[in-house]
Amino acid sequence: MKKVRVIFSPEAEEVYKYLNEESASSKNEATILRALHKKIELIKSNPHYGDPVSKKLIPQEYKSKYGVTNLFRIGLPNYWRMLYTLADSETKIEIIAFILDVIDHKRYDKKFGYRKR
Repeated sequence: MKKVRVIFSPEAEEVYKYLNEESASSKNEATILRALHKKIELIKSNPHYGDPVSKKLIPQEYKSKYGVTNLFRIGLPNYWRMLYTLADSETKIEIIAFILDVIDHKRYDKKFGYRKR
């Protein structure tokens, strides 16, 4: 079985740093950060853990910026979402899970073009 390495995009890294800083004083951020750590461990044990997103729904931003051809979504507490893609590394002995975004529900809806009713 191939090893799974998890890498953050610059945007996801920024949110991760924010959650780390705020988790000491905010229960909400601490809850999201704990869930994020658990989900990363689940991805390491099963790279296809998340819900697959239909190819036609993958935001153009991800396709052009990162060359994304597959996308997975994982729900986090308080309606936050983690979005990641899978890729083979150059060595072919590991799978790279590239976390593209960790976003709240409002930004998630905007990114995927969902509207309020």
